[in-house]
Amino acid sequence: MADERDDAERSQDPSFKHLEEALDRGDVAKSQEVNTWFVIAGATLILMAFSGAMSSGIMSSLRGLIANSYDIRVDGAGFLHVVAKLGREVIAAVAIPLLLLMLAAAGGNLVQHRLVWSAEGIRPKLSKISPSAGFSRLFSKLALVNFGKGLAKVGLIGAVMSALLWPQRDRLEGLVTVDPPAILPIVQSLSLKMLATVVAILAVVAAADYFYQYRTWFERQKMSVRELKDEFKQTDGDPAVKGKIRQIRYARMRKRMMAAVPTASVVITNPTHYAVALRYERGMNAPVCVAKGVDLIARKIREVAGEHGIPIVENAPLARAVHATVEIDQEIKPEHYKAVAEVIGYVMRLNRSFARRR
Repeated sequence: MADERDDAERSQDPSFKHLEEALDRGDVAKSQEVNTWFVIAGATLILMAFSGAMSSGIMSSLRGLIANSYDIRVDGAGFLHVVAKLGREVIAAVAIPLLLLMLAAAGGNLVQHRLVWSAEGIRPKLSKISPSAGFSRLFSKLALVNFGKGLAKVGLIGAVMSALLWPQRDRLEGLVTVDPPAILPIVQSLSLKMLATVVAILAVVAAADYFYQYRTWFERQKMSVRELKDEFKQTDGDPAVKGKIRQIRYARMRKRMMAAVPTASVVITNPTHYAVALRYERGMNAPVCVAKGVDLIARKIREVAGEHGIPIVENAPLARAVHATVEIDQEIKPEHYKAVAEVIGYVMRLNRSFARRR
């Protein structure tokens, strides 16, 4: 199939984009053991906190039902009314515990991955009804791991439960002679102790299983070098296209620079390699670079400046320094104020002298 990839080629860690696409498809690292732990831990806490209130509410409803059983109508409407009333009272007694249990079940998913909405899992696929695919899944590595994990979990919990209840065997045998009201506290204490033990065991199992599931999922998401290159082209663009875009941007910037050269106050050159066009007007904080360039660009700047009568001053060190430290439409650096001021002052004196001669 086209989606099948050679595991030997998938040697590169997946990119962030590839992982995001997997999450969008609903392909996430998920351990059912973590969900089971959250549900059992939530149930244990609920029993510890709400068992008294739940039992009291249900007992009160049943006690009233038994005490007034002689007065209950057993015809259709009366029986439905009794059942509905009893159902509402039972639901009211267990509503909060059930809501907390649902939140615990949702929390088991949210701690493993962010909330995912995807229809990929319910989309019809022939592989889901294929006997050969089902047979492969039944005897796959994952199925064998889950089978072994289940056996180990049952064996471990069974051994711990046996070790926990064995010292209580004589006490449990004596419960047959104890009044029912006295049995409930003993059963409740042993049940909570067993649940707490199961929660502790499953915490270790859940942590180990999540680490295994995450590593399996991460290995499944690995990419080949070719896939990384293709993804790079899709996200960052083809290098040839990017080069063409850079050329267009450079041409536009050059055209804009040349259009700004006539607005310059002076062009500082080195006399053939560097050219920097600066504009200064009264009220400005500092001169602004309107154009700069080297070699061919520098020559073009000098030509445009000559055509529009912009003064050209040769100062090699200053031209190189300003070219290296100032970008287009930026003010010159403070360390160049004095040198540039001398150049602009020189140009202004020349302009005044030329104006007097005219």
